[in-house]
Amino acid sequence: VQLQASGGGLVQAGGSLRLSCAASGSIFSINAMGWYRQAPGKQRELVAVITDGGSTNYADSVKGRFTVSRDIVKNTVYLQMNSLKPEDTAVYYCYTEAVAAGHPAWSDFWGQGTQVTVSS
Repeated sequence: VQLQASGGGLVQAGGSLRLSCAASGSIFSINAMGWYRQAPGKQRELVAVITDGGSTNYADSVKGRFTVSRDIVKNTVYLQMNSLKPEDTAVYYCYTEAVAAGHPAWSDFWGQGTQVTVSS
């Protein structure tokens, strides 16, 4: 299973970015897709997740500013980030919980990470 993320970059505070992440490979079923982030010197933290049924969960720090969505047909997850703040600066990692050939059921798979930098 491969996850290819894109859409990171440099933006001024108050600006917007949209991240995308497409999952490919021998995937039989996906339960959840989402995003984590890791800032320098900090632990990786959940940003947002969306389940197969469309339920979403967000970190308190991004509620009302970020929106996670998913294209089930394309196995792609998106993160629309608005009103960005300097504290949102981090490497953003997409992940999926999936059933895939050659892996235990409902394994977690991770993308390579994409840098988001918000300048003040």
